[in-house]
Amino acid sequence: MASRVLGLLLRYAYLYRRSLARSMELFFWPVMDLLVWGFLSVYLERVAAPRAVSYLVGALILWDVLYRCQQAITLAVTEDIWVKNIINLFVAPVRPAELMVATSIVGVFKAAIPGVLLTVLALVLYDYHLLALGGALAPFLASLLLFGWAVGIFTAGLILRFGQSAEALVWGIPFVLQPFSAVFYPVAVLPGWARTVALVLPSTHVFEGMRAVVAGEGLRGATLIAAFGLNAFYLLAGSLFFAWMLRRVREKGYLGKLGME
Repeated sequence: MASRVLGLLLRYAYLYRRSLARSMELFFWPVMDLLVWGFLSVYLERVAAPRAVSYLVGALILWDVLYRCQQAITLAVTEDIWVKNIINLFVAPVRPAELMVATSIVGVFKAAIPGVLLTVLALVLYDYHLLALGGALAPFLASLLLFGWAVGIFTAGLILRFGQSAEALVWGIPFVLQPFSAVFYPVAVLPGWARTVALVLPSTHVFEGMRAVVAGEGLRGATLIAAFGLNAFYLLAGSLFFAWMLRRVREKGYLGKLGME
């Protein structure tokens, strides 16, 4: 298994090494988001909200972790459809689980590289110290990585089933989750029905926990337990869904159609 996962990782590494556009995508959009939200938070801090930089810039960096992990898994499948390599991928002696492991590892790197850059830029431009979250930072990042994998695996299953007609989901699903995750504001501002949705998302508990730490309330153990418990559920559900979709497209002959789209 390890050799096949390593082979997939080398394949993705070669793709990024040979494509300037792919490599720049890791940096361009995260930096643009940081500039927009960072300067907005500086303005808010000056006029009314002294903790705006801590809340908004920190939330932006953490959200990018989830988004990059989801993108790594989903785009791996989508790009193979675009270049008509999807059949070759699934007739090769590579198990679906190995593909998911490899793309999940790629997601860690895609999250870590811009994450380090954003952390440095936030320190230089806005005097924001992400490491000020202390020991809470590691479990927050781990929870967002796990949820990003779960969302990516689920989205990849949808792409397998519906092909290029579902490509909007690659970028759309994270932004459907974002308002309910309470990334830039507390859950308390959401209407009642939206709070119900928010509380079943691991990301909500992470961002609520981050705001509690910044406000000096310390790390809430119940928040972490809820986040990791929900992550375990969504990872299992996403993996079962992907396996089911893959089995269905093979049985129905959709895999061949995907290779010719």
